[in-house]
Amino acid sequence: MQLQSHYTLGSFTIRWNWLIATCVLLAALGLGRLGLWQLDRAAEKVAEARELQLEQQTMAEAIESIPTGHLHPANPELTDRHVVLSGEYLNEQTILLLAEFFENQIGYGVVTPFRLDSTGQLVLVQRGWTSGILPPDTPPNTRPYQGPITINAQVHVPPPELRIIASDIDPTQWPLRMRSLELDVIEKILGEPLFPFTVRLTPDQPGVLVRHWPAARIDVNQHLFYALQWFSFSGFVLFIALLASSNIWQVMKGANPAIADKIQPNP
Repeated sequence: MQLQSHYTLGSFTIRWNWLIATCVLLAALGLGRLGLWQLDRAAEKVAEARELQLEQQTMAEAIESIPTGHLHPANPELTDRHVVLSGEYLNEQTILLLAEFFENQIGYGVVTPFRLDSTGQLVLVQRGWTSGILPPDTPPNTRPYQGPITINAQVHVPPPELRIIASDIDPTQWPLRMRSLELDVIEKILGEPLFPFTVRLTPDQPGVLVRHWPAARIDVNQHLFYALQWFSFSGFVLFIALLASSNIWQVMKGANPAIADKIQPNP
């Protein structure tokens, strides 16, 4: 079997060694397969996270059952934990977070204190977003929910680097308007301690508005980076092999080798 061949197409010439070409192709395919494996791992991680989230939602625990030691300082395991709250909204003490956006529309984030039946403690419930594009002197539609209820929510632990923007607050005007959620300031205004973190309502809960906050973050960036890296290596191997066995570099630089009428192998 003849291992080496010479092909030309117009100004392009390539020297072909079947043994080397087979090795290059196998190497490129192997590197590409590693990239696909990383994509598979990313998909598995997303599926596992979603399955875990559904399981946690089904087995949500009462917020009162969280050990105090997990709250001061915050245990990372609290992030996005599903909890159940039984009690009643204090609609008259709702808080509006200014300049929050949903689908490029400006509005308010609506946060309403919720008093637990079992302990009487107040928990700030992030109910969602409502429009701020309203006729003059029209109050935001916070759609208050009246009466005793049981709701499902997720504990929201803010990132350590979160910047709190102080607000000039008139404590006599409700709903309060704030630029950032300042729990210590709200505690002073309400005159009683709060649960140290807010909770965000899950879908279809009593009192929920537009859930404009990001979904629970699933970190697959590392897998995607490695996949891109392996695909790049695969393409690099093919490109280097092409450079080494052809005159493509000269063609790209504007060289003008002899032009053949058609592709034909030369011994």
